[in-house]
Amino acid sequence: MNQNLRDLLPQASHATRFWWIRHARVPEVSHRMYGSLDVDCDTSDEALFQGIAAKLPSDALWVTSPLKRTRQTAEALIGAGASAADWAQDADIKEQDFGDFNGMTHEELFAMREDAYLGFWPLPPEQQAPNGESFSMLRSRVEGFIERMNSEHQGKDVVCVAHRGTILAALQIALDLPLRNSVSFDIGNVSLTRLTHHADVPEGGPQWRVVDVSWLP
Repeated sequence: MNQNLRDLLPQASHATRFWWIRHARVPEVSHRMYGSLDVDCDTSDEALFQGIAAKLPSDALWVTSPLKRTRQTAEALIGAGASAADWAQDADIKEQDFGDFNGMTHEELFAMREDAYLGFWPLPPEQQAPNGESFSMLRSRVEGFIERMNSEHQGKDVVCVAHRGTILAALQIALDLPLRNSVSFDIGNVSLTRLTHHADVPEGGPQWRVVDVSWLP
């Protein structure tokens, strides 16, 4: 392909490459709603962490949420061979705040519900938890984070160690999905979801490339 034709294609210099990783398992409270609770995770699976670490870029900005399980997961990935050019923490990529439902067992929550989202997400996307958030509210703050990263880190890699809800929101934004389908993806613990934003794609074209969803070694 000649250079003139290559210049018509999306250019790496205008792409922001997001490497989304869900935090490691939280076995001590796995039977409870722990969304915005600050709980520890289990980073003992060395082979899993090494497999993910081997896929990550070497010169990326790493962003975690304020919840310690994301920093613990990030530090375990660094220990498994990954490297970070810089670190940041951002509250906009926290898990959905389930408010009064935090700490409730799954059985207790399910007994209260009769909606169509059982087995997909703790609440319908539009429903706000008492003293907490809706998935729609989570999506709005994740969108703000993504827009900032696209503006400030165009042409670069951003490793985001976050939560299932955060990654579901990122996929919904990238694919412009109806809100009801935004919780349809299974996102495994320590799995990798790669989304690339192309700022130079003309209006009307797909500005997002989906490279991997919930990839595990």
